Amino acid sequence: MTFSEVRQYQYGDDIRNIDWNVTARYNEPYVKVFEEERELTMLLMVDVSGSEYFGTKKQLKRDTLTEIAATLAFSAIQNNDKVGLILFSDTIELYIPAKKGRSHVLRIIRELIEYEPKSRQTNITQALEFLSGVMKKKAIVFMLSDFVDTNYEHALKIVGKKHDLTGIRVYDRRDEALPNLGLVPILDAETGQTTLVNTASKRVRTQYKAHYLQNKDYFINSFKRSGSGVINTRNDEDYVKHLLGYFKNK
Repeated sequence: MTFSEVRQYQYGDDIRNIDWNVTARYNEPYVKVFEEERELTMLLMVDVSGSEYFGTKKQLKRDTLTEIAATLAFSAIQNNDKVGLILFSDTIELYIPAKKGRSHVLRIIRELIEYEPKSRQTNITQALEFLSGVMKKKAIVFMLSDFVDTNYEHALKIVGKKHDLTGIRVYDRRDEALPNLGLVPILDAETGQTTLVNTASKRVRTQYKAHYLQNKDYFINSFKRSGSGVINTRNDEDYVKHLLGYFKNK
């Protein structure tokens, strides 16, 4: 490890790294930062389950997830950080360990665009448990999904204690509310089942909206209780504004 710079002391820092000369000069503790400490690892966890292949206006949710993941991956290049990828459904579809370099990032983007998942269902808990098993050192983790799943809060808390985790939820306007179109067939992209739904029924539309809000609230509350960040963006919105707003306030 080579000495790089100094920064203000933070709770938990090794007191052996305190730079006493700088500390005396500014009358507050400063520690030496070494090159290895500055090297960050970013891990992208991207949901490739069936519900991501849905979009009613501008593009599919998966297209937006891919664009955001690619944007974050290129930011890692700019900072000379390592970046890795986990594609998940209800199983781990693909794992690319973190490395540096433009060719490595281009491989990640190629997989994001071209990968054909083996399963269409979702298991966020399993993805988080896999992350805990493969990432022994602290990483900056972005989990990108529509988060149409439940019962992942326990696994989330374990990951949140070790890693800097942010959940990026991408949704479609028709995830939020059903239009009144009468009796229509609706396909569940994850189970493959088609159900006739009477969208003219106010009760049906109310229940649909309530289910959406329940999933949304569970996502937000679970991430916040684990000490992790959240970003919400619709697939027909400018996600860059949401990203910039988040990082500005982080």
